[in-house]
Amino acid sequence: MVGPTPRSDRSERSGADDDSRYTTANVLAALVPTALARRLLRVSVETDRRIYDRDDPVEITVEFKNPLPVPIDIPTPEQRRWGWTIDGLLEASDETRYTRSRPSSFSFAGGERKRTSFTWNGRFEHHRKNDYRESVVPEPGEYEIRVFVATHEDAFRPSDVTTVTIR
Repeated sequence: MVGPTPRSDRSERSGADDDSRYTTANVLAALVPTALARRLLRVSVETDRRIYDRDDPVEITVEFKNPLPVPIDIPTPEQRRWGWTIDGLLEASDETRYTRSRPSSFSFAGGERKRTSFTWNGRFEHHRKNDYRESVVPEPGEYEIRVFVATHEDAFRPSDVTTVTIR
């Protein structure tokens, strides 16, 4: 007589199924070329408002999404996985940024979203001779905020842009 599967057998079988799905996902992920993964990764950036007074902080929210049902890996030449600029200045500063030159990757599970928020203080940081630093309130106008995945310079770089107005 065949009856229900004992609980202990079900949990063991379930674990085996999970392992086989993991292996299948890894095999499928290996079939997604890096160039395709970079092109498919979705990046979005938004701010809490569109118009700011001079010296107001700007709340920025970033989201990265893997639209594929399989994991993807985006190789990065350094430890930095992603970054942001204001009018082309990395992190709104002209200071040279150093990151480990050891390659890394920005990894996503199938369908995974990664979301983070941070605040730009509304100023540009300029570094002068003798470690003198100057914090400058931008002139009124439009400013471009760009968020990017830190791929190789010559590779397609997933990114998104929004603009804010400072009055």
